[in-house]
Amino acid sequence: MNGDTHLSIGELARRTGLTVKTVRSYSDRGIVPPAGRNAAGYRRYGPEAVARLNLVRTLRSLGIDLSTIRRAVDRDTPLAELAAAHAEALAVQIRVLSVRRAVLTAAARRESTPEEMDRMHRLARLSEDERQALTREFLDEVFNGAGTQTHLAGVRRSMTPHLPEAPSEEETEAWIELAELSQDPGFRAVMQRTAEHHTADRADRTAGVPVRDAEAVIRSHAAPARAAGADPGSARAGLVVDAVTAEYARLCGRPDDAALRERLVARLDTVNDPRRERYLHLLAVINRWPAPEPLSPELDWFRMALRARIAA
Repeated sequence: MNGDTHLSIGELARRTGLTVKTVRSYSDRGIVPPAGRNAAGYRRYGPEAVARLNLVRTLRSLGIDLSTIRRAVDRDTPLAELAAAHAEALAVQIRVLSVRRAVLTAAARRESTPEEMDRMHRLARLSEDERQALTREFLDEVFNGAGTQTHLAGVRRSMTPHLPEAPSEEETEAWIELAELSQDPGFRAVMQRTAEHHTADRADRTAGVPVRDAEAVIRSHAAPARAAGADPGSARAGLVVDAVTAEYARLCGRPDDAALRERLVARLDTVNDPRRERYLHLLAVINRWPAPEPLSPELDWFRMALRARIAA
């Protein structure tokens, strides 16, 4: 055997950065078999053992077990197939760890009790079918089971979360909070009343008049006045109220009278619930939509202006 072309176990360890003990262990397992032995009986390794050990070290750093590595280096398992299978296994691990981290982050932020943490963990681990069932049950109650066959079908679709197949930690945390919110009886009642307001406005609407929500009407008129710093009790705010109620009356096909203004106040008291805006924000995170513009500032300002106008 030519000593110039073969390596001792110590030389092999130095070239690969592994310990002699590790190289011997791999050799004993048949992962890096010796090319032969010298006259004294010590193992000698060919130059290909360096490349083989470097591959083994790479695969071990990726978490692959030694039995699988032996099959790979012996070419019983093609390296590409091994890499693909392990990449998928790691992806599953990453998703599991992401869910756990999202639950722990949410629990720490809210200072949750053990019961609350358990509930969040169960919500985070729901399957796609279970998530859909939970969402469907919530929306059925909000829309009284009729949302898929009426003008509210589009509203219902716009309120439906679709958690991505590989959600980020932020998306998982948003899903947990949205799922909890959808189980809140008070929030369900608010959303049910909001749907009823939509239906009532639609029922009263004059044929041929474009469909436009009261919130959109309010924003278009109130935003400039509020941005300019107009006081809700000012004359300018009163003109904004008159413009909004006139357009709202036209859209609903009703007279612009005290009853209509009281109806609009009641609608604003419902739609301006902060939980509704939070739901829409979480929905945008989950569905990867642009963040919605907050309505609360304009609605708060207009509600105060409307109450001042009614009082006057």
